Amino acid sequence: MVKKTNKNEERIRRHKRVRTKVSGTPECPRLCVFRSNKNIHTQVIDDVNGTTLVAASSVDMKLENGGNIEAAKAVGAEIAKRALAKNINKVVFDRGGYIYHGRVQALADAAREAGLEF
Repeated sequence: MVKKTNKNEERIRRHKRVRTKVSGTPECPRLCVFRSNKNIHTQVIDDVNGTTLVAASSVDMKLENGGNIEAAKAVGAEIAKRALAKNINKVVFDRGGYIYHGRVQALADAAREAGLEF
C-alpha cells in the first residue's frame, strides 16, 4: 500500500535532499527561506558553528500583508541590509524545498539588488 503524503511532507523531503548539497560556512553562510500562507521568514545561518547570524521576517517588520510578493521583496532587501551591516557579502541560497518562483524568487532578487552575492 502506498502511503499518502501532504504538500509539506513532500517539501520537507525536497529540503532534506537539497541540504545534503547546500551548507553554510563562516565565510559563505546559508540564506534560508521559510514561507507560510501569511508570512515569509529568512535567516543567514553558519552551519559549521550552528548559529544564526542574521534574521528577518515579515512578522518582525510588522508588514500588513506578509504573504505577498511585495512583502517578500521588502524582507529580501532587509535581510541583505542586515547581512551587509555584519560584513556578510556572499551567501549560498537555500530555497527550503520550495519552487524557485513567486515569493521565493522575489525575495532572492531583492536581496541580490540590495548587495548580497549568490
